[in-house]
Amino acid sequence: MAAAPPPQQPDRPSTSGGLGYFHLRLVGPAPALLLLRSDRLYSLSLSRRRGYRLRLLLARPHRRSARDLLLSTSGCALRFTHRFYGAEAPSVNGRPFRARIPAELAVGDEVSVLRRGARYGFVVERFVSCEGVGGGAAARAGSCVEGLVFRAESLRKRLRAISESEDPLSFLRDSNCSRNGGPDAGELCLDNPTNPVSKKYLLQDDCNLDQDKLEHHIEAAKGVDLDPDAELCQGSKGCGDDSAEQAGCSNGNEEQHHIEGCHSDGSTFFLNRLVGIGSLSDTRAEPQNGVTLPQLLHPVETLVRVFIATFTSDIPWFLDYCKIPQHLPVTVACHNKERCWSASSENRMSAPFESHPNLLLVYPRFPEEIAFGMDRKKQGVACHHPKLIVLQRENSMRVVVTSANLVPRQWHLITNTVWWQDFPRRTSVDYAALFSATDEQNSDFAAQLVSFIASMVNEVPSPSQAYWINEIAKYDFEGAGGYLIASVPGIHAQSPPYLESNYFLSAKHIIHAKSANRMFVGSVQTSVVGLSHRFNMPSNAGSQLRALSTFLGKCRENMHGTTEVILKRNTNIPADANAVSVLVADLDKFSEEGSVQLGFLPREVAKWVAPLSDSGFFNFSGFIYPREALEAAFGVTNTKVQLLLYVSKGPEFSRISELICDGHFPPLCSLIASLKRCLGLWRLEEVLSNIKWPETLETDFIYSASSIGTSINPQFIATFASAAGKRPHQDFDSQESDPEWGCWTAKHELKKPSISLLFPTIDRVKKGICGIQLCRNLLSLPEKTWQRLRSTGIFHDAMPQPYARIGYPMHVKVAQRCFKSRPGGHSFGWTYCGSHNFSPAAWGQLLSPPSKANATEVRAAGPRLHICNYELGIILISPPPGKSKHASESRHKIENISLPFVVPPPRYKWSDRPATRLAMREAAAEVCVQQSNNVVDLSDDTDEDVPDEDNEQEIELSDCSHQEKEEEKIYVEALWGQVDSSQSQDKD
Repeated sequence: MAAAPPPQQPDRPSTSGGLGYFHLRLVGPAPALLLLRSDRLYSLSLSRRRGYRLRLLLARPHRRSARDLLLSTSGCALRFTHRFYGAEAPSVNGRPFRARIPAELAVGDEVSVLRRGARYGFVVERFVSCEGVGGGAAARAGSCVEGLVFRAESLRKRLRAISESEDPLSFLRDSNCSRNGGPDAGELCLDNPTNPVSKKYLLQDDCNLDQDKLEHHIEAAKGVDLDPDAELCQGSKGCGDDSAEQAGCSNGNEEQHHIEGCHSDGSTFFLNRLVGIGSLSDTRAEPQNGVTLPQLLHPVETLVRVFIATFTSDIPWFLDYCKIPQHLPVTVACHNKERCWSASSENRMSAPFESHPNLLLVYPRFPEEIAFGMDRKKQGVACHHPKLIVLQRENSMRVVVTSANLVPRQWHLITNTVWWQDFPRRTSVDYAALFSATDEQNSDFAAQLVSFIASMVNEVPSPSQAYWINEIAKYDFEGAGGYLIASVPGIHAQSPPYLESNYFLSAKHIIHAKSANRMFVGSVQTSVVGLSHRFNMPSNAGSQLRALSTFLGKCRENMHGTTEVILKRNTNIPADANAVSVLVADLDKFSEEGSVQLGFLPREVAKWVAPLSDSGFFNFSGFIYPREALEAAFGVTNTKVQLLLYVSKGPEFSRISELICDGHFPPLCSLIASLKRCLGLWRLEEVLSNIKWPETLETDFIYSASSIGTSINPQFIATFASAAGKRPHQDFDSQESDPEWGCWTAKHELKKPSISLLFPTIDRVKKGICGIQLCRNLLSLPEKTWQRLRSTGIFHDAMPQPYARIGYPMHVKVAQRCFKSRPGGHSFGWTYCGSHNFSPAAWGQLLSPPSKANATEVRAAGPRLHICNYELGIILISPPPGKSKHASESRHKIENISLPFVVPPPRYKWSDRPATRLAMREAAAEVCVQQSNNVVDLSDDTDEDVPDEDNEQEIELSDCSHQEKEEEKIYVEALWGQVDSSQSQDKD
C-alpha cells in the first residue's frame, strides 16, 4: 500500500544500538517472568527438571539444539524462530507458524507450543528502554559504539552467508537484511527469511499445512476476528507501558491517520495484505505493498455510493468485514451461470438482503451471438470476470482495479494486485468527457469507465441504471495514471472512421446539413427490421421493389461500400411513440414522396434514439450496404440488414447539463453502452500503437496469469504480441502497403517466441501453504495446452516475490514489456494488471472470413473480434524518452513498479511440469493415499471457476448474421399497419 511509513516506536527503533529489556511472561505449568536484554540471542527450550517447563539460555550459535525456540532481540526488535514440525509446531496468537521463518513479535503477542499433551508458551508483556530522553552524551556515545560493533559483526556474518549460498545473486535480490540491520546471530538472518538455510527448508514438508491448519487458515480468512487496522500500524500495542503517550507512539488517531494515508497517484499497483505476513512478521519486508479491503473503503461513513464488479462474491462477509452501513446504496455486478444467460431482465437482478435494502445484485447479460448455435438456452463460453470497485464520495471518486474477487480467501490467503486512484470533483458537470477518444489530448478514462459500467447495468431499472452515467460526469479524470482496458462479450466489428453525413434525424422534420468531424461522437452497429413484411406481403410489393432497386442503383457508395439512408421520426404511430423509419431515396433530389421506406429501427434502439434526438442533444444519421438491402428485399436472404448509426453532437449538446432531466438518463445510458469502442486486443492495440517501441532494446516480455486458455496457440500469441506493439526487427521501419508487412505473425512466433508465460509448477503448488487445496479452483491450464506448447520453451515458473509471499498462491494477471536504452541506462515500457487471463475468451479471438464469401461480403462484414468475457484492467505506460504524447505519462517510471514475481523468471527445467488440472488431480489423489483420508474440499466456495474452453468452436463471419425474432415481427407488423394512415394524415 502507499501509506506513509509509521513513525518510529519505542519497541521498534531503527537503530541497532538502542538498549532495553523485553518482559516475557511464561504460561503453562510453571509461569514466570523472564527479562531479555535487547541485544542478545536466546534459546527457549523445555527442561525435565521438576517436570517439563520452559527455560531461557543465552544461545551459542554453534551449539543450538535442532528443536530450540530462538529469540533474537537485536535492534530492540524481538524476533522468534523455531525448528519444530508437525503437530508440535508453535503458533503465534493462535496461528500456525512455519519452521525457520522468523516472526517479529510485538507487545501483547502470545507464543505457544504443544509438548507431551501440555501447552507451553509466553506472552510479550512490555518493553522497557534503558535510554531516557535526557541521557547524557556518554550514554549516547557508548550506545553508538556498541551499535557500530554490532553492525560490523552483522556485516561479517552476512558476507559469510552470501559466500555459502548456492545462488548469491538470488540471495542478494530477495534479501532485505542489508537495510534492516543485518543478520541477528548465527547463520539465521532473522530480519528477513532469505538465507540458504531457510530456503532449503522451504522445500520440506513444513510448507504444507495439515487439515487442522488448513481449516484454521480458512476460518482466519473469513476476517471475523481480524483487525484490518492492526496490519497497517501496530498502534499502542507496540509501545512501552511507561511511554504510551510519548512522541512516536501510535494510538487510535495514528491508526486512523495511516488508514487515510492509503493513497496512490495511479502510477503503480500494489498487493493485498495476506494473513500471516502482517503484524506477525517483519512488515519492513514489504514497505510499499499490502493493502486491505477495509483500507480501500475507509472511511466508510463518508461513502455516498458503491459500485462493485466481481466474478465470485461473499456478500455477507463483505458487509460485515468492511462495516458497510445499512443505508448505503451498493450495486454488485457478479457472475451467475443461469441468470447471466437468462432472456428476462427481471431475472438478472435481485435485492436479497433485508438488512441492506439498498444493496442490488446485477447479473450482466451474455449476448446470444456468443451462445452455441446462437441459442441462449444452450449457453456458451462466457464469464463475468472483472474486479472493479468504484467508491463515490462528495469530494472525490476512487476507482479500484484489482485481480481479487469479493471473497475472503482472495483478500487474505492469495496474492492479488490492487491499483487505485482518487479523482477530484469538478466545479461543473462535463458530459463531453464521457465521449472523449484515446487519440485526443485529454484522457479517455472517464469515457472508458462509464462505457464499461453502462454495459453491465444497461437493463437495470432507473434510477440505478443511469446513476453512474450522471455522477461520473461530475468528477475530473484528466490526471488518470493509466488507460483502462475493457472486454465485453460479443462479436465486435472495428469502429468505422468518421463519415460525412448529409441528413439527420429530427423530432419534426428531416434536417439537411453537412456534419463536421469535430462533432462526431461515435457509431452504433444496429439493423433495419421489417423488410420481409414490407416487400413480400403488400399487393404493391412489386412496384416497391422496382423503386428500391432504382434508388439503390443510383446511390453512390463511399469507400466503405455503404450508402446513406434517411432516418425519420414517426410521431403519429400509436404502436410506438419512438418509432423511427428508414427511407431510401435519391439524396441529390430528395423528396419524402419520392422515397421508399426500407423498414424501421429496432424497438430497443428507437427507444433511446428518439428521445435523445428530440431533445437536440445528439444527431443521428444512417448508412446501409446496398447489395445487402436488395438481397433481403428480394428474399434472397432472411437476415436483418445491417445499419451503421453515426452519432454526432446535436445543437443542444453544449447545454446538456442545463436541459437534461431524469427521463434522459436511461436513453443516455443505452447510447453509451451501444457506442462502438475498441475492446480486448483492439483496445490494447489502440493504447500502445501510438508509441513506436524499439524492438532491439527489448529486455523482457512476460505475462503471468492464473488461467491459460485451451485454444492458446502460436497464432493467438502472435496476435496478442502484435497488438502489444511487437514487430519483427527487419520490418520495424517498413512502410509497405501489405497489411501484414511489419506485423508479428505466427511464422515469427514459431521461429522465435515473443512472450514468456509465467505459471507455477506442480511442485511449487504442492509445497505451498495449503498445498493444492487453494489452487484447485484457482489455477487453470489444460493438459493438452501444455503438451501442445511445452516444446516452445515459453513456460517459466511463477516464483512469488517479495520472499515472504513464497508458499502463498498467486492470482495475479500481470504483463510487462520492458526496454532498456543501454546497459545501465534508462528503462521504459508498459505494464498491465487487472482481470484478463491469457486466453482468447478474455482478450478476444479474430474471426476468419466465410470460406465461400465474395469480396463484397468480406468488405461488408469487416474484421470481427469474438470476446466471451467481461474483463477490466489498467495499462501503465512509461514511454521512451521524448515519445510521450500525454503529460500524465511523464511521472511513470517502470523501475518503480514492483512485480509480484521474480524477474527474470526461471525457465522450466526438463523435469518441471506446470500445475495443470490433471497434475493437481493426481497430486490430490496422492495426498489422499498418504493421509488415508479425504482432502479438504473447497469446491463449494469457489474462488475461480473459469469455464472450460474445450467446447469453443471456430466461428466464421457468416455465422454472425441475425434473423428477425418473432417479437420483432409482431412489432413491425403493428408499425406497418399504422404508418400509411399516419402519412396520409400528415399530407392532409
